[in-house]
Amino acid sequence: MTGPDTTTLTPPMRTIDGKYEVVRELSRSGNVTLYEVNAAAGALRRVAWFTVGSQADRQGFHTYRTALRAISPAGLTDVVARPGAYYAVWQPVTGTPLTDVVTQPQKQEETVEAVQALAAALANHGFALADADVVLDGQAPRVAYLRPAPQGRSPEDIAALNAPTLAALAGGRVRRKKRERAPGAWLSFVPGLLFLGGAGWLGAQAAQIYLNPPVKAVAAVTGKDARTAAQTLTQSGFRVEYAYGDNANAAVGAVLRQEPAGGTTLPIGRQIVLTVNKPPLMSVPRVEDQTVDQARSLLRDGGLRLGKVVRVDGTLSATPEGRIVAQVPAQGSSTERGQPVQVMVSTGVQGKETWIADLSGMTFEQARDHTRAAGLVINSVSREPSDGPQNLVLRQDPSPFVRVTVGSPVRLVISSARYTPPNTPAGSLPLPPAYVPPLPSVPDEGQGTDTDSGAATPDTATPSTSTPDTSSTTPQEIPPLPQTGLGDNSAQSQTPDPLAARQVDFQYDFPADLPEGSYSVVVQDADGERQVLPATEAARLAGQRAQTPVEVRGNAVFIVRQGTAEYARVAAQ
Repeated sequence: MTGPDTTTLTPPMRTIDGKYEVVRELSRSGNVTLYEVNAAAGALRRVAWFTVGSQADRQGFHTYRTALRAISPAGLTDVVARPGAYYAVWQPVTGTPLTDVVTQPQKQEETVEAVQALAAALANHGFALADADVVLDGQAPRVAYLRPAPQGRSPEDIAALNAPTLAALAGGRVRRKKRERAPGAWLSFVPGLLFLGGAGWLGAQAAQIYLNPPVKAVAAVTGKDARTAAQTLTQSGFRVEYAYGDNANAAVGAVLRQEPAGGTTLPIGRQIVLTVNKPPLMSVPRVEDQTVDQARSLLRDGGLRLGKVVRVDGTLSATPEGRIVAQVPAQGSSTERGQPVQVMVSTGVQGKETWIADLSGMTFEQARDHTRAAGLVINSVSREPSDGPQNLVLRQDPSPFVRVTVGSPVRLVISSARYTPPNTPAGSLPLPPAYVPPLPSVPDEGQGTDTDSGAATPDTATPSTSTPDTSSTTPQEIPPLPQTGLGDNSAQSQTPDPLAARQVDFQYDFPADLPEGSYSVVVQDADGERQVLPATEAARLAGQRAQTPVEVRGNAVFIVRQGTAEYARVAAQ
């Protein structure tokens, strides 16, 4: 398989279509470049790559592909036709080149007839024998490679190109086909002669119809819709096959060309190839916020056109008058060339005014509902530490009862838990015991009316034996109630007091994946609620165990809180 130019050139690409590794460039003719490539398993192949840069180039490739389908070359392994990739893949074919066969002094009749049939098949599609690399395997010609033919060849041009090869092939001696007959075989025809004599006329008529099938002129369907054209041709008895082209000046689905051309006389049942206008899909550009004239120009440059224009109120989208609010199809959608794009154009912003109430002290959800009812939009929410309840509105912008335009933004400041980190690390858990204030002492009757807290006075030489020492900062134990020992009440004094103070151990393991936030622990008992663990960030508690003894009265429960919300509940043991 050779081309018009066998100079080795530097390949402009490393791979073809991501499948074939280029070894070298073999030839280049017009818009066709022939490469030697590595295919699967290291097999060498040749790829005829078509550079398609115009409508004529694309139509030329489809004509070439139609010819390949008709003659089924032995060397062809694949044909690819899609935007950006038009090529044919060829493999080596063994055999005797046709150029060597025509120079032989004697040829087989079968070979001459087969080459003549191949020449006729190629001529039907605008190709000559000179466009093909033909080798003979026995008596059968095989096409090893077919070069693209120039456009516009006439039948006379093709006949002139084939004449030297066909004349040389028919020249010299031609060995006729062998027709072997058994001895005496002619006698078997004697009974048949009687039959043929009676049916000779009918046989002649049948042979005439078989050898000379009816013919019709091919209707001219170029420019018509593909479906209508196909119906016209099939009703005339022809077969139809489609090829696809791209012409910006023709309607999508219209027939760009037909092969053979209209007016050609062909036998009934022959195949007609219709090249149908099928341009590649295009991406829809963004025309939102453009004017109608700008959108029309932008769409025209992209091969599309402006469709229906709908007028809509631009208040909600804050789109100025005359600007496009939305488009159908949307930006980035795929559509065919020449298709319309519908747009919605703003009639302007109405400029209605509204006002907002005082949102201070409301929860965020309540403030959001009031804002929506006023026709405004919350677009900014920031948090500020506060000692009060969480998620309440502290400040707002715009201020209460100020008149603003509908759709204006609203900014809120929301309360969050205050947390002040300690100056020094708090140390590792377990937690310190909770502080329990001491009970006040009851003075004796002889000690006057001093009702002080009962702490020992440093200046007193002899401290009172009935007053506990509270000079230390260590939490004091609650003294047991005195036994009254009064008659019938002695049995009652022996019954346990359900509200008596008792000491319990608080234990809780914070999970390693503790959510972010501030956590505290409180205990609830007969004395009410008091804090066991002050607010501490989750990063310091995650994966740690909180453990401390706590003195409680009555039923008690420990509550772990995340901010102001309850996170866990632990019963006192």
